[in-house]
Amino acid sequence: MPLLQTRGAGSARGFGFSATQAGGGGCDGTVGIFGLGFSTTRNKYTYATCTSTASGVASASAGGYGQSAAGNSTRGIFAVGSNLTTRNKYTYATCTSTASGVGAASGTNQLGAAAGNSTLGIFALGSVPGGGSTTRNKYTYATCTSASATSSSVKSAGSPGAAGNSTRGIFAIACSCFVGTTTRNKYTYSTDTSTATGVGVASFATSGGGSAAGNSTLGIFTVGKQTSGGYPNPFFNTVRNKYTYATCASTASGVGAASQASYNGSAAGNSTRGIFALGVNGCACQLNITIRNKYTYSTDTSTASGVASASSNTGGPGAGVSWATCVNT
Repeated sequence: MPLLQTRGAGSARGFGFSATQAGGGGCDGTVGIFGLGFSTTRNKYTYATCTSTASGVASASAGGYGQSAAGNSTRGIFAVGSNLTTRNKYTYATCTSTASGVGAASGTNQLGAAAGNSTLGIFALGSVPGGGSTTRNKYTYATCTSASATSSSVKSAGSPGAAGNSTRGIFAIACSCFVGTTTRNKYTYSTDTSTATGVGVASFATSGGGSAAGNSTLGIFTVGKQTSGGYPNPFFNTVRNKYTYATCASTASGVGAASQASYNGSAAGNSTRGIFALGVNGCACQLNITIRNKYTYSTDTSTASGVASASSNTGGPGAGVSWATCVNT
């Protein structure tokens, strides 16, 4: 995811800054960094202890709605949202963040998605003035530069979520006009190509507000807002899909559901689990919530028990990022 996401309505990715190289006695990610939405606040989630803190964690340079993020073993790149071109570089080892010297987006962006591998992150820009966008940017970590990348198959916005492994990123598509879609795109990093052909679709049509996290073999996508009769009557749900990279197949069968109906969340994870911030609940009052779920890939199970909550219930999609040296190989 990795991004490994979405990265989605709040794209999130978890990368471990204290990971060691393969063969070095352990190489899994240790922390995930979550942006909280409208706020500039970020949380550091520690996978081993299921604890979370906002203390000592560098804030975003601007409070953005509809963030997305991708990163590698040393840093996470955050698009801060709110129709800015600004990106922040978050350094895991020092818990510091800067917008200085960080390649900007090619256009204003929010409600996008992001995924990547150890060398680059692919950012779907999402909403632009006038609606969704097909634009993607390729961000190179080593040089902190950004350039145009192959576009999506159709316009997308709404923070749909993305996850991937070392060779490809899977991007969910969502429409800014509140018309649901099941489409996903497979973006291949080495060739800078993208296709919707042969790519497992979502289990039902959604209009955004998803998120995703995964490991080297699969991505877990929250499906977001299901359009039931069209806007303004979206149906928030607990459904998640499991996307298998090797076969480009997707299923909702046997996949652990969220602990409550929600959308506009974010996610990050390491090789064994994904941490999903639920975002906005699905009741009539549509409250912003602090709840997170831990999804275990090996058992396809999910729980909110013992999982540290966000430090505040900020509204709107945030972002999360993390990386484990061995996750996406």
